[in-house]
Amino acid sequence: MTSGTLAPLRAPVFRWFFASQGVNRLGSTMAPIALAFAVLELSRAPWALGAVLAARTIPLVAFLLIGGVVADRLPRSLVLTVGNTLAGLTQAAAAALVISGHAEIWMLVVLEALNGTLSAITLPALNSLVPQLVEGDDLRSANLLLNLVRGLIQVGGPSISALLVVGVGPGWALGVDALTWIVSALLLLPVRLPRPGRSSSSGWNDLREGWTLFRTTQWLWVVVVAFGVLNMLSTGAISTLGPVLAKETFGPSGFGAMLSAGAAGDFVGTLVLTRIRFGRPLLAGMLACVATGVQITLFGLQPTLASQVPLCFLAGVALAVFSLAWSVSMQEHIATDKLARAWSYDALGSFVAMPVGQLLFGQLGHVYGIREVIAVGGVGYVVVCLLALLSPEVRTLRPTSPGSRAGP
Repeated sequence: MTSGTLAPLRAPVFRWFFASQGVNRLGSTMAPIALAFAVLELSRAPWALGAVLAARTIPLVAFLLIGGVVADRLPRSLVLTVGNTLAGLTQAAAAALVISGHAEIWMLVVLEALNGTLSAITLPALNSLVPQLVEGDDLRSANLLLNLVRGLIQVGGPSISALLVVGVGPGWALGVDALTWIVSALLLLPVRLPRPGRSSSSGWNDLREGWTLFRTTQWLWVVVVAFGVLNMLSTGAISTLGPVLAKETFGPSGFGAMLSAGAAGDFVGTLVLTRIRFGRPLLAGMLACVATGVQITLFGLQPTLASQVPLCFLAGVALAVFSLAWSVSMQEHIATDKLARAWSYDALGSFVAMPVGQLLFGQLGHVYGIREVIAVGGVGYVVVCLLALLSPEVRTLRPTSPGSRAGP
């Protein structure tokens, strides 16, 4: 890793934010497996897991635009601190219910709905904070460092969660996630940023301004629409039907190994990206995402660890390529005072169909077969990636010159 990559760590506010994100990622990588197998202990029906997952995603989608306005009007570090604290409390309640044996599906639905609402308010602030912490020349390095810690922690997080699920039960893994939310909030306390300039316009006008930016920026809306479909397919195939198929084949530990392999690929891919740059980052990112579609397809056709571990690794590399390309493109080409609203429209479009995948795939798997539905979802994933490249702006968008970015 070059000294230039580490340059953002010279800024104290970025160091605190970096530490906070590392702790938060540890819990977040454990939570999906813990929650999935907590639900499967209560009900083996695929629809039950889909309902709990959708309960989080629906309010996440519904309140994202409000989160964008909040993040452009209030100090983003404050929004994150309060949101993370409350999210920790909701996960602690879920953990207590599961550990005590009093959990029921409807209780987890309610708690995940609260957690999704909090995520909707904090996600735009999280994704638009980095340009306030580092100078323009360090944006790419800051995103590389955040992606590195994400990949490194996700290598071990799913496997640790799977071991906790098998050893002491899913409730304890949820408890660890709750603790990490609280610790991450405490680490954000030294990150004090000025309140954005008070806007004279209403929140409704702020939303309209963000929508105008979104619909008139072709590369932005094309990729967001594509990921609306891609996230629906991957959420339905992997998050909803994946644990069910894993339970029938190689078990929770094997599913954790799959996720850890993907995280290892993400980490290795990010390390490689410290050395190379793409002249057309979105083109490279969308082509790389084809690997994820191949992995999903073969998960349905051949659900063995021998094939899935290397395929998940390659999908993780693809994630690293796209994540960096997307984060830097957004931060370089969109003005800071509009960035949170742009992120909120991005997240809204990307997440809006996820509840459809979570609810629909469970039913489709019951009717047509779990493996068959997963495989078809993977083929669809590849097709959508290639269709996004029909946009000239997606194929040709280039990084800004060093030291420059969208104003003000």
